[in-house]
Amino acid sequence: MKLISIKRKTKQEGRFSKKMGVLHTNVTYIKKRFLSIPYKTLHKYRDTYYGEVKDCDDCRVARIK
Repeated sequence: MKLISIKRKTKQEGRFSKKMGVLHTNVTYIKKRFLSIPYKTLHKYRDTYYGEVKDCDDCRVARIK
């Protein structure tokens, strides 16, 4: 059994940018875990429609239901 592991998880989120407006996209989180309990997010990124990988810092999270 490993004490420290790294896990990648993808979930769909609503994002907002000034140029594009509201955007629903898949966001991938890479998290570090200690005994299967996540304690630190190492990186989060999203894939665009054209296959580019972008960092999530350029878009804010929109409150969309």
